[in-house]
Amino acid sequence: MTIMNNAYTAIIKQDKGWWIGWIEEVPGVNCQEKSRELLLESLRETLQEALEFNKKEAISAAGNHYSEEPIAL
Repeated sequence: MTIMNNAYTAIIKQDKGWWIGWIEEVPGVNCQEKSRELLLESLRETLQEALEFNKKEAISAAGNHYSEEPIAL
């Protein structure tokens, strides 16, 4: 099951010529770029990769005969 249209929060700041950002809801997703635009694109790509990795890891850990259930907050 794929759930689309998820929104995440980017925490960003400029520090000594670099733009630094984190995705608030997903630990470990952070990037650093020379421009705000590049930072936001890097955060999107890194978030997408992290979510795909986490999905594959969870499915692998579950083994056979699992189900997927959406959880809304």
